[in-house]
Amino acid sequence: MILNSAATRTELFERQLCVLDKICWTLTRSLDLNPSLDEVLKILHNEAEMKNGLIALKDYEMEHLFISAVHSDSDEVQRAKGAARYQQGEGLVGSILKSQSSLVLPNLANEPRFMDRLELFELSLPFIGVPVKDHKGDVVGVLAAQPTSDPQRFLAEECRFLNMIANLLAQLLRLLGEVEHQQQQLTDERDELRRRVRGKFGFENLMVGHTPTMVRMFEQIRRVSKWDTTVLLRGESGTGKELVASAIHYNSPRAHNSFIRLNCAALPENLLESELFGHEKGAFTGATRTRQGRFEQADKGTLFLDEIGEISPMFQAKLLRVLQEGEFERVGGNKTISVQVRIVAATNRNLEQEVRDGHFREDLYYRLNIMPINLPPLRERIEDVPELVNFLLDKIGKSQGRSLDISNNAVRKLMTHAWPGNVRELENTLERASIMAEEGVIEENDFSFNSAELMGGNYTPMASQVAPHIAPPVAHLPKEESFTEFTDSGDDTDMDERRQVIAALEQAGWVQAKAARLLNMTPRQIAYRIQTMNIEVRKL
Repeated sequence: MILNSAATRTELFERQLCVLDKICWTLTRSLDLNPSLDEVLKILHNEAEMKNGLIALKDYEMEHLFISAVHSDSDEVQRAKGAARYQQGEGLVGSILKSQSSLVLPNLANEPRFMDRLELFELSLPFIGVPVKDHKGDVVGVLAAQPTSDPQRFLAEECRFLNMIANLLAQLLRLLGEVEHQQQQLTDERDELRRRVRGKFGFENLMVGHTPTMVRMFEQIRRVSKWDTTVLLRGESGTGKELVASAIHYNSPRAHNSFIRLNCAALPENLLESELFGHEKGAFTGATRTRQGRFEQADKGTLFLDEIGEISPMFQAKLLRVLQEGEFERVGGNKTISVQVRIVAATNRNLEQEVRDGHFREDLYYRLNIMPINLPPLRERIEDVPELVNFLLDKIGKSQGRSLDISNNAVRKLMTHAWPGNVRELENTLERASIMAEEGVIEENDFSFNSAELMGGNYTPMASQVAPHIAPPVAHLPKEESFTEFTDSGDDTDMDERRQVIAALEQAGWVQAKAARLLNMTPRQIAYRIQTMNIEVRKL
């Protein structure tokens, strides 16, 4: 049946030009393939007087064509579409795939190759099928339709018109292939980054040490990672609070969302508010655009607030509201923003004392202290030093592209240090020593301890830093021993601690274990004092 008659070739070309314009606009509007193909066939039917449109695409694994889109109101045709496949040379569609050229049939009823698998085409109408070729000239699909406008007169023109559309489809397929390839690359890179992150922040990188305190801490971290509970990490600088916070996030259900960090002590209060809550354009001088704060950036993820004990009482009230309600306003704005953020906070302060002194809000303290985790200082787990040394040397060696080793004497020397800088100081000390160890084996003479240098070479830990097993400084020597020959005065109570240690070492023939007994110390305690007091040990 003829729907409309194109009286002249000019009218046909004008109609085809309008159709091409609509198809171009359709194909540039979306990168969703199947809806775009359906729309192209719909335009051919409604605007180009070409009905029963079909688009078949190549399955590269199976080397056959499958039906990707048909224009039909029949449910039977749509169901048959999913099962129809065409091998090379099979049926009309397979013949176009094999010949890689267009096929024009003035009368479909007279064609013996027609298989009519879909029951789509009308035998009384012509059939035009054209190949869809990629930039290499290989057939990647077939476009077919039946012209209804004066079909016997302009078949060559209609075939050329379908070839133009096939070229547009080829460009769409090429673009989609490139997008898919790029998306796959991004997916692969994302998965690789996730593997690296899990490797870096996995529990195996935290669980270095076997002391009971560390084993208990590891178990706490493992358990709390499963939930959204607020965590308060407590410990001295250098104990690994940020590493623990990262491990909690990347081993939690929020691992695929953002992990945002902020050191609360690094910014003044006015900038801290803008940094956490964001600001609107024009909120203050220099606010040239609206900016999201850390809370918005961490939505559905985790926000790590380091040095939480440093914020002022006034700002504590603002922070409390966000933690309680999950709502805030940007600086200079009046729109309430809701977020769903897990908080991991950290501090090296005694928050209980801060609360008693009125420096820290009690309600904020209880809001943060839901799941406290204490990170012990390194001097309280000296037994873990050898294991930590091996772990850190492996890490440093990978960064330097070589294998590093350490002598037993060097490890023993590390175990006598008090580590006021904790694991961070240990890692820095090992990295400095590795630079001095040209052959890759660290010896005891390769070490330098920055903590002692910073304290003028006579570093003595504060009372709060002294481990329970380290005895306090010696006030006087045991009465049963005499060291008067090493002093300007016979009054031992006037002798400073460094001179007392030297005197005991002289008395003991520079045998540290014997000198320790004279001072009622352990060998570890006297070795610590020898190190921190820069006492040069004599070789007798």
